[in-house]
Amino acid sequence: MTREGFHRELQSIQAEMLKMGSLVEKQIHEAVHYLSTQNLAGAQTVLEKDDIVDQMQVNIEERCMRLIALQQPLASDLRTVVAIFKITTDVERIGDNACNIAELTLRIGEEPLIKPLIDIPIMAEKTKAMVRDSLTCFVERDLELAEAVRQADDPIDEMYAQLFDELIGIVLQGKSEQVSRQAINLLLVARYLERIADHATNIAERVMYMVTGQRVDHMDANPESSHADEVLDGTEHQYH
Repeated sequence: MTREGFHRELQSIQAEMLKMGSLVEKQIHEAVHYLSTQNLAGAQTVLEKDDIVDQMQVNIEERCMRLIALQQPLASDLRTVVAIFKITTDVERIGDNACNIAELTLRIGEEPLIKPLIDIPIMAEKTKAMVRDSLTCFVERDLELAEAVRQADDPIDEMYAQLFDELIGIVLQGKSEQVSRQAINLLLVARYLERIADHATNIAERVMYMVTGQRVDHMDANPESSHADEVLDGTEHQYH
């Protein structure tokens, strides 16, 4: 394969990864929209797209491995191929989290919602923007945008902590099992959105490494978020 052929294939792989990113971004939007409207048939369509995303990941990873095997890329090109390989994993996991939200929609079903869904859709829009911006900074090699994505993660953590306090407060009020179960399910939705934001942050940091050759580690220094996860881990299976 010539250098020109190498770069053509690399551009093609990048385009496929961006297509995959657009699909999971749509999954996030649809998953939360169908939760808000309690559209069970719509939630099922989100789940049906999971196989498409998984297959795209496999195809992209195979093409990356083949590109490395057939050509010995220069350092900068090698970082780009490795970044695509790892970013694709983050994108696939974002899709998984969107599917988890769709599954929770099916679990809640048609039972009356215990609270108006205001914070969760706002949180979803912010995480969706992070995903979109993380992929944009990849395309444009934009370090400032990558840093903006990293900074956007803290407000998401704060929203998650606030929702944790509110929804666990509902559980602790000792109302009906149905109310407690739904509160836990809605808290899990928020948790999956927080994880999506973490994956978007990972993508931004991979872009930083790709461009500069220097690693930037994502440190979750939010003690409230960590404590929330510990408590939620102990209650998730009870209401599954």
